Amino acid sequence: MKGLNRSPWLWVPTLYFAEGIPYFVVNNISVVMFKNMGMPNGELALFTSMLYLPWVIKPLWSPFVDIIRSKRWWIVAMQILMSAAMIALPFLLPTVSGEGIASSPMFFATLAMFWVTAFASATHDIAADGFYMLGLDTGTQAEFVGIRSTFYRLSSIFGQGVLVALAGYVERTVHDVHMAWKITLLLSAAIFALITLYHTWSLPRPSSDRMSSGRSAGEIVREFGRTFVTFFRKKHVVVAMAFMLLYRLPEAFLVKMMNPFLMDPVSAGGLGLSNEMVGIIYGTIGVAALTVGGILGGLAASRWGLKAVIWPMALALTLPCLSFVFLAAFLPSQLWITGCCVALDQFGYGFGFTAYMLYLIYFSEGEFKTSHYSLCTAFMALSMMLPGLVAGYVQEILGYTSFFIFVMGCCLVTVLVTLLVKVEPGFGKKL
Repeated sequence: MKGLNRSPWLWVPTLYFAEGIPYFVVNNISVVMFKNMGMPNGELALFTSMLYLPWVIKPLWSPFVDIIRSKRWWIVAMQILMSAAMIALPFLLPTVSGEGIASSPMFFATLAMFWVTAFASATHDIAADGFYMLGLDTGTQAEFVGIRSTFYRLSSIFGQGVLVALAGYVERTVHDVHMAWKITLLLSAAIFALITLYHTWSLPRPSSDRMSSGRSAGEIVREFGRTFVTFFRKKHVVVAMAFMLLYRLPEAFLVKMMNPFLMDPVSAGGLGLSNEMVGIIYGTIGVAALTVGGILGGLAASRWGLKAVIWPMALALTLPCLSFVFLAAFLPSQLWITGCCVALDQFGYGFGFTAYMLYLIYFSEGEFKTSHYSLCTAFMALSMMLPGLVAGYVQEILGYTSFFIFVMGCCLVTVLVTLLVKVEPGFGKKL
């Protein structure tokens, strides 16, 4: 059992930090970077929302990660592939700015590198979660579940906070937005490559981590087909899918336009914040508030159960969206007001998201629990992708104030689907 005695502290923190970096580079850094380059909000939201697709469809190939090589091999191979794509990315950035950026061949080359990173990251997620269970016994898994979550959140602060602020600082220094992002992306790629190199040594080699020899690819396909069919035959599946797709509808629209709103000049209806301020307010304070909200949500659900807390959580998810109506209407110049509004929204989202995750677990219960949960997470990713595709165009038509009022209107959809779902009393309650 070579490597089984290796301390989890040597690899669990870095594995989940590495899991988060490419996700936030693809889904968050891309938004800020293209916004800095002058891309209109409609195209910005459309193209960056398409990058969610690998996380939507990853259940289609996740069974094959079990039968082709080991989980460790997949982790290292995907990290090497992501390192290569992230190193290439800065050299493919479009040199044009403004409305013509989406017609530049270099833009599509940049988008291709984001796609490679996204597919590799989604595959890495599958392998990393499986490897976590193989590399640790049950007791140690429970002990380190908080550690893995913490380091994933730290990668969020690094990606949405540190890197965004760094790009802003470099831009002010060199007075060149393209060079600023080249330097920032190269630094992130170098850090990720070093983590990859470290993992070639630090990841253990549990004897149970080997490719499955008991099932063929054809058997995997047939089994997946069976789990797929049984998922859509589950009781109340239509209501469940509606809940999974629409519960987060207000936040799905809001989050795609949050950074553009913070960054757009006051003359365009935005707050005119620099990258440094966006990195601090949204990427650091916002992530911290999101984390605290999630922790308190988990504690509340474990004490009273999902059925008892689902309405308070639905309201926590929706009502704080009013803070952006306030910001867009009054455009306050005081940073502490903006910071408080962003923190309130993200805290409410973190608290309300707990009910969503618990419902996914609840609906997945049964014979094919793992596979059905994987399909639920596909709906989870789709719930963010679909509104994001059109969010920018809606904002361009309505303007920021009316857009955020529209988001508040979407809160009624959250209320409706919450009203429709049925949950057994006591589910999620700690006995």
